[in-house]
Amino acid sequence: MAEFNDGMIQVDEALKQILGSIAKIGDEDISIANALGRVLAEDLISRVDHPPNRVSAMDGYAARSDDLNLSPPIKLKQVGESSAGNGFNGLLNEGETIRIFTGARIPENADTIIIQENTIKEKDHILIQKTEVSGKYVRQNGLDFKKGDVLIKSGTRLNFRNIALIAAMNIPWIRVTKKPRIAVFSSGSELVYPGDEIGPDQIISSNSLGLSALIEASGGSPINLGIAKDNIDVIREKLSHIMNTDLLVTIGGASVGDYDLIRKILCEDKNTIKIGRVAMRPGKPLIFGNINGTPMLGLPGNPVSAGVTAIVFLVPTINKLLGSDNYKNPVESAITTVNLEENDSRQDYLRAKLNIKKNGELSATPFNYQDSSMLLNFAKAECLVVRPPFAKALKKGSRVTVIRLDHFL
Repeated sequence: MAEFNDGMIQVDEALKQILGSIAKIGDEDISIANALGRVLAEDLISRVDHPPNRVSAMDGYAARSDDLNLSPPIKLKQVGESSAGNGFNGLLNEGETIRIFTGARIPENADTIIIQENTIKEKDHILIQKTEVSGKYVRQNGLDFKKGDVLIKSGTRLNFRNIALIAAMNIPWIRVTKKPRIAVFSSGSELVYPGDEIGPDQIISSNSLGLSALIEASGGSPINLGIAKDNIDVIREKLSHIMNTDLLVTIGGASVGDYDLIRKILCEDKNTIKIGRVAMRPGKPLIFGNINGTPMLGLPGNPVSAGVTAIVFLVPTINKLLGSDNYKNPVESAITTVNLEENDSRQDYLRAKLNIKKNGELSATPFNYQDSSMLLNFAKAECLVVRPPFAKALKKGSRVTVIRLDHFL
């Protein structure tokens, strides 16, 4: 008989145990063109100075400050121009200037840019109507960053701004954590695929598709194994496909009824159940264990229960597999717009609308109905209001903790 702990534990303890059993997976080298959303597996050090030369921050004329000591207008001779990618080679002599454009290299002995709005062109001469202090509109070599600077740390999930920075660092290939391969299947004879004929006792399977999308959005590679009917042999056949995966996610079959076969399989052979129930609402019948050496999360079958437990436990697990620098979901403070009742021993996750006031403060309005089967409200929700165990009743206007759902795009 396998190890089996059916005691109900609190959310924080469950998350601690799950993350403590998960290790970062391996790394791979990829092109920065494919790096969006990937997690960096090494610190990135710039190979170049940026900008590589002194360049102009404005369109105008490059000049020597020694030639700008007189009262305007000051007449200088234009002896050339410098544009981005086609610089002026040479030095400026006394009384000379060159036309210069934004991003263009500045002659070595020029130190001031006169913007074009303050000049008048007269054939091959320029009349300067207003002078500038030395160094004005000059971007120094390495102003942004220098060769050898560590600019992005390992564990960073890369966004489009990171990728632009990496390219500017002259780094074409980077080392990232591999995408964790996560097998998913729903169990239940009542389930049919979207578009299939629906029998009198059947419902459409929505969880596996939704959670596969969440896995992909979180940086994983989902392997949707479909639906397993309430038959031990069918479930075993599904489990034969989880080799070479980093995590198994099952949906349904996590409770203690006669047809909850996932839990029964976890009690066989060398399989283990490390967590049997979690004190949360929705989502109490959640299990965490190990099947044939593969860690598994068994989520409840109700659509909202599956979604909420996936946010609370699956997303941080994926972050841990990826070696992300922050495993847990970010939480924020908001003002509740309704009265909230005293809570019992289970941590509540209330589906709610979110509003941003003019001063930037968040306010949350939980839906009137919080039934775990109400997928429409979950889809409409913009945050989860977290109510700890035994939380006291709150009047509207009180502060609450929220998990914003727009993080899980």
